[in-house]
Amino acid sequence: MFIASFAEIMSVGAILPFLAVITDPSQLYRNSAMQSIIQLFDFTEPKELILPITIVFIVATLIAGAIRLLLLYATTRLSYGTGHDLSIDLYRRTLYQDYSVHVARNSSEVINGIIVKTSTVISGVITPILTLISSFIIAIGIVGLLCFINFFIAMTAFLGFGLLYIGVIYYTRKKISTNSETIAQKSTSMVKALQEGLMGIRDVIIHDSQEFYSRVYREADLPLRRASGDNLFISGCPRFVMESIGMTLIAVIAFFMTQQAGQISNSLPILGVLALGAQRLLPIMQQAYGAYSVIKGSKSSLDDVNRLLDQPIPKNAGQKLTKPISFLRNICLENVSFRYSADEPRILDSINVTLKKGSRIGIIGSTGSGKTTLFDIIIGLFAPTEGQLKIDGKIIDEFNIRSWRAHIAHVPQDIYLSDNSILENIAFGVPLEVIDVERAKKAAKGAQICDVIESFDKKYKTLVGEHGIRLSGGQRQRIGIARALYKQADVLIFDEATSALDIQTENSVVEAIEGLDKELTILIIAHRLTTLRNCDDIIEVSDKKIRFTNYEKAVQRANSLSLKENIN
Repeated sequence: MFIASFAEIMSVGAILPFLAVITDPSQLYRNSAMQSIIQLFDFTEPKELILPITIVFIVATLIAGAIRLLLLYATTRLSYGTGHDLSIDLYRRTLYQDYSVHVARNSSEVINGIIVKTSTVISGVITPILTLISSFIIAIGIVGLLCFINFFIAMTAFLGFGLLYIGVIYYTRKKISTNSETIAQKSTSMVKALQEGLMGIRDVIIHDSQEFYSRVYREADLPLRRASGDNLFISGCPRFVMESIGMTLIAVIAFFMTQQAGQISNSLPILGVLALGAQRLLPIMQQAYGAYSVIKGSKSSLDDVNRLLDQPIPKNAGQKLTKPISFLRNICLENVSFRYSADEPRILDSINVTLKKGSRIGIIGSTGSGKTTLFDIIIGLFAPTEGQLKIDGKIIDEFNIRSWRAHIAHVPQDIYLSDNSILENIAFGVPLEVIDVERAKKAAKGAQICDVIESFDKKYKTLVGEHGIRLSGGQRQRIGIARALYKQADVLIFDEATSALDIQTENSVVEAIEGLDKELTILIIAHRLTTLRNCDDIIEVSDKKIRFTNYEKAVQRANSLSLKENIN
């Protein structure tokens, strides 16, 4: 920035000898400051100065342009490099938040903050700040040169234009702030409308809801575009007024200077420098004002990004797991209670249960009874509000929770499949170049899906489509089981993993589960009792408590409840 300022001074200052030698070479030839140069190059008459002075002026102008181009490149790279740092830090911090944080907030807000608002901060805060600094430095250099030539005129022009811009800032600040809030709010609403419409496209088409979601999007998009347009107009409009005033001022100065000097040739070089200085200074002042306006208009987005940057991150984030915590005997919940917040009722109350390693445990209960919450506490997604989770007698806390999760693989009802190959979905979260293909094939065999995969033309390289749309429900579930086996976890948790499947497909998935290594500890939530027919024990969750039963007693109880409902 300082080099660019110096280059601008040289290019503007070079106009003075250039115009002087063009209008009256003899005047420059007689100048005392030029005598050493004249003697050095052995110039004998005034017209010999025209060519070298012209070359000096052209070179100075080209160098100034090249340096400003380099400055633009450097500031752009710096802005977007900083934006990259911001974006990845936001995403990383978000991924490391507790599961309870993710459950409590809308993903649209986070996605918008990481992608849209980070881009707004790059173009609306970081780049303008750099522009503001460079404009200030260059403006100081140009004003300093003009003051050296004519202090009164330079300071009058600079202060006059400066006060005009300050007046514009004063009268537009509230409008820009309001627009800033609108842009930040509506950008989140736009992302939310897009997510809901596209993620639920099946229901949107079936229910003929296209116009509804188009309207929701339109109601968010239009105010955002108008606010953005208003801010763009406010940041750009002073330029035209200032240019007109500037040219008028130069014309007035030219008139008075010619009247005082008596002849145009004497005042033309100074007028040229003032005109060129104004021509460079006005855009720079407009740049500075525009940068300020954009920063002000992006303040709300910056505040949202800062809130995401304030998310705490665990001290052990990014560190490699040394080794999993020892799990040889049992999983124990001691007096565990849980509620989502202090003002909400308990979901689980004083739960005491011990699960032996290698056992197969089924969990049943009505919707909302707390089955999944019980699993989430065992997994370590939720910390108990009261009580403790212990593994082989060791309390699980924030310092060893990752070591406990290393033992666990989770197969939910809705398996998340990325739009990648079957191989990459089995080895979920593992870079393609380090995936153990033989281990993945062994996992697929254990999940009883290897024959299906081998029947595809591209086998393990077959793309599954977004959310696994190219696979059947049973195939998706078995890939989920293969994923769990690839992790080589010794605790497998099936959270209603078969409830959305038909009876035949469910039976085939249950067979795959039953064929797993007997050393594995398996916990299964299911609606259909037949899914739990081979479990060692069944836990029934009801009224915030649990009780143990077996398959036969659970069937009898379910039949009696069904009979009562029919009688009623």
